[in-house]
Amino acid sequence: MATHNLKTPLFEQDIASVNAGDVVYITGTIYTARDEAHLRILEYDAENKPLPFDLSGAVIYHCGPVMEKKEDGWKAVAAGPTTSDRMTKMTPAVLKNHDIHVLIGKGGMIGLAETMKERKCIYLSYTGGCAALAVDMIQNVQNVSWEDLGMPEAVWEIQVENFGPLIVGTDTKGNDLFRDVKEKAAAVFQKQFEQKDQRDE
Repeated sequence: MATHNLKTPLFEQDIASVNAGDVVYITGTIYTARDEAHLRILEYDAENKPLPFDLSGAVIYHCGPVMEKKEDGWKAVAAGPTTSDRMTKMTPAVLKNHDIHVLIGKGGMIGLAETMKERKCIYLSYTGGCAALAVDMIQNVQNVSWEDLGMPEAVWEIQVENFGPLIVGTDTKGNDLFRDVKEKAAAVFQKQFEQKDQRDE
């Protein structure tokens, strides 16, 4: 297991040596985006409308933060990860349309290992329940787009310092820790089930 300290923007060559199970810390700009933001990104793409933020080399964080309005801007109050599976269906199209190579979230994105391999993108898992701790790594809130979607669904551009630890759940080589754990658990369950049948005979 290796540890990687990455700085945004991040492109294919920057994450080529990152493997499933490694630890990553990110410094730089990341964008929060949940369901509604993904849908709107795809709507803009379909209409060939320019986005109000630059996704080239961007890091997308599946997060619905709580922000507090200050005189000089916004302050993050909580910024824990949301369940990434909610974005699974939209992610292939977003990755196809934009030069994104790093996703952060919670719970993995089962079924996207081949897409991530093809698009040279990694998925980083951040522990759920750390919403308050994540705030300590946010240096400032730089911008917000699509406030009409509501605070959790808007796209927040935040500056982070050594954001992590993040565990590489899916790498660019097709390895997926979440898939492997699910398959191993299913195999153990099946074995236990078969042993029970044998004992009952």
